Amino acid sequence: MKYILVSLLLASLLQVFLWLNNDKKFITPPDADDIIESLSYAPYQKGNEKEMLSDEEVIRDLTLLKKFTNTVRLYSADDSQKVMPHLSALGMKAHMGLWLSGVVEDNEKEIALAKSLIAEYHQNLISVIVGNEVLLRDDLDPDELIVHIKDFREFIDIIQKVEKEDREKAIQEEIAKEKNKKVRAKKLKEAKANAAKEEKHTILVTTAEIWNMWLLYPYLADEVDIINIHILPYWEKIKAEDFESFFNEKYQKIRDVHPTKPIIVGEFGWPSRGYNNQASVASPQNQAMVIRKFLGLAKKEGFSYNLLEAFDQPWKGVDEGSVGQYWGIFDANRHLKFELQGEVLVEPFWFMQMVAAAIIGAILTFFGLRNQNINFLHAMTYGLAAQGISFGIVMSAVYPFVHYMNFGTWVMWGMGTILMVPLTMITLAKANELFKCTIGRPPERLIPLDLKSDHVPFVSIHVPAYKEQPAVLKETLEALANLRYTNFEVLVIINNTPEDFYKTPIKELCEELGERFVYLDIECTGFKAGALNRALEFTNPTCEILAVIDADYVIKPNWLIDLVPIFDDAKVALVQAPQDHRDGNESLLKRAMNAEYAGFFDIGMVERNEENAIVAHGTMIMVRKSAFDEVGQWNTDTIVEDSELGLRLFEAGYIGHYTNRRYGHGLLPDTIEAFKNQRHRWAYGAVQILKKHWEHFKPSSKTLTRSQKHHFITGWFFWLSDALGTVTSILNIIWVPVIIFVGVTIPTIALTVPIITAFIVNVIHSFVLYRTRVGANFYHSLLSAIAAMSLQLTIFKAVYDGFVKDRLPFKRTEKGGNSKRSISSPVKNEIILATLLIGSFVALIMTNHQRIVEVYIFSATILIQSIPYLSAIILRLIEKSSYKKANDS
Repeated sequence: MKYILVSLLLASLLQVFLWLNNDKKFITPPDADDIIESLSYAPYQKGNEKEMLSDEEVIRDLTLLKKFTNTVRLYSADDSQKVMPHLSALGMKAHMGLWLSGVVEDNEKEIALAKSLIAEYHQNLISVIVGNEVLLRDDLDPDELIVHIKDFREFIDIIQKVEKEDREKAIQEEIAKEKNKKVRAKKLKEAKANAAKEEKHTILVTTAEIWNMWLLYPYLADEVDIINIHILPYWEKIKAEDFESFFNEKYQKIRDVHPTKPIIVGEFGWPSRGYNNQASVASPQNQAMVIRKFLGLAKKEGFSYNLLEAFDQPWKGVDEGSVGQYWGIFDANRHLKFELQGEVLVEPFWFMQMVAAAIIGAILTFFGLRNQNINFLHAMTYGLAAQGISFGIVMSAVYPFVHYMNFGTWVMWGMGTILMVPLTMITLAKANELFKCTIGRPPERLIPLDLKSDHVPFVSIHVPAYKEQPAVLKETLEALANLRYTNFEVLVIINNTPEDFYKTPIKELCEELGERFVYLDIECTGFKAGALNRALEFTNPTCEILAVIDADYVIKPNWLIDLVPIFDDAKVALVQAPQDHRDGNESLLKRAMNAEYAGFFDIGMVERNEENAIVAHGTMIMVRKSAFDEVGQWNTDTIVEDSELGLRLFEAGYIGHYTNRRYGHGLLPDTIEAFKNQRHRWAYGAVQILKKHWEHFKPSSKTLTRSQKHHFITGWFFWLSDALGTVTSILNIIWVPVIIFVGVTIPTIALTVPIITAFIVNVIHSFVLYRTRVGANFYHSLLSAIAAMSLQLTIFKAVYDGFVKDRLPFKRTEKGGNSKRSISSPVKNEIILATLLIGSFVALIMTNHQRIVEVYIFSATILIQSIPYLSAIILRLIEKSSYKKANDS
């Protein structure tokens, strides 16, 4: 416990230290004035551009903005109709825009409404902007746009002329009423002065375009009173730190071409979040730095400008992707994102994130290491890994608090968060196993070689055989006849096999081998478990230990002599030896499968044995007969009766032991299809066990130790993670067209980084531990990884079947030449998924013209997700190559 407490404390303090010393939490850009010349304003609800704010909300916004500016830019007549009455009441000014498109009818309505508003609120207007980027969008050609500009210039001239005439008439009428000549002369003089001042207020007419359009159509400048240019370095892929030189260059180009025409920067801004646009990175620190520097530049150079924009507009995510929502200097909740003077806090939740990450990391460390035999180095490295995982958890958890969420992002974030639970457990379990096997304490519970006992209990060895090739079964029985143990019997259980081809040679061999070999020819239900239960009727009543081996296993003579003595401990009910295979060098396919099996028995089972939590297997297993009878013998309600029996023995308080020494060698599955059927049975059976025994894994249950619960639950999560891998692959495939064709909702960090992290940890875990524990070289480790990953879709189907289908039939693993080659490809579904994933990866890379980092990360995730299905295809190619070599020979 002391190592756990020290490691979680030191690792947590390191997490806190890194947070406290992160100098990116605060930035100090140059100070800017509190007064901003103009801000873009759109009076829409957060999530819907079709639903306007209420009058009260508009007044709230304008009152807030009036503290920073006296002028706003509006983009359409509808916007202006909503805003202008309140803006006028507050004594504020506006750049009023018209939204022109390629639809004539819409333009006519827009123009009519705009003219009525201009007539009513012309005293509050600085300019009228006839169209916004219509040339950029190619909605109108320059000549069509000029017609509209001229129309508004004429309309405004008429309004101002009428206003002037009305004003002069009113003055004349007022002066005519005065009798005193001196007073009349004084009033006339004052009236002329006031008229001169009012005439200076002229509404400027212009159109708004990005800077290069004014160079492309220079004659457009002759038709406007002021050039309104948009310069947005973010969309031009400019680094934030380089924006000033870029801005000066573009502004000067316009000035050089139009030296006498006044210019206003109608849009300038920088987003606080969203995807990067190549070199342009959207971030809170970049926004604060760029905006404050720009305001200083405007004051220094004396040019007019309008900032894009006042408030974040979450609804823009539909049209402008995840970056379009974050251009405001206020967030959507009307909180100022950064002050215009002094230090700027760009990570507002850093303290809560730091505390949460440290606490979560400490919790993960405590529960990951408790009740384990650890040393300091193991505990410390695991503690650091847990803190790293906790940092990722917190970064994912805070995502909805700093981003605007729509249905799509909620779906992806929710999926990713759910996925993070098993991935976190699995990644930490793998890391724990990695550290324990490389820098932790060596195993202490493996059965020693020098066990001795004066007691020689009777062992009944059961060999179930269903349509087993006689030559294979003969090898098994002849090896059993050579056992050096003296007190045993062998029950050869031929079950549900009517063909004499399989039975006659075995019956004759049993007679030759003597009275220890009991030949049984039975009919039963319940598959292998049913056959083993029937065999109990014929078991020697003096039996103290039951042993089971598969019909293809060739046993070493010292199997029982070495292992039976451990049963002298009355609490021992289960002894398990590893599975191994004697045909692993027959082909490259079998070499790959054999390497994959070895990892479990030399890594996973050794570590589980340290916590008395081994998984019982149906061969090379020995069980105390009295304990076996106590817990209820073989159950036929699961297709993994061996593992289920082992769990029942642990629940009853018994002890199990494991040795990683090989005492027997069997045969590998003949084909990929047989390999997949076997793994489907194991995963399906694991779900059956989980459904049957779940109450024993509740925290309140005392039947299993914490360590046993940990190992069994983690083992089930391994199956679940493979199943979720397929689910997320399919969902990501579905999401790719949304990114490419709609251009929005790039998957969140929770749906990408955990997958990549888990993959990296799995690769390190596999190759390091296969080297250190299995003794495999890189080549065999690679073969093992290919074989293991090739089963992902199979495991997905098994887990799915386990939760929705009850009591699927037992499918035997075809070995020793029993299998028949399938007509259809056993990996056709993997081919489909691999093709879709690789195609999605290529499509994302080819269409990522803006070189968005998040798209690259998502592409990498998709490529990683294709590896299991590519592995299945590779294994199939290996199998076909093996067939060809066999036929050629």
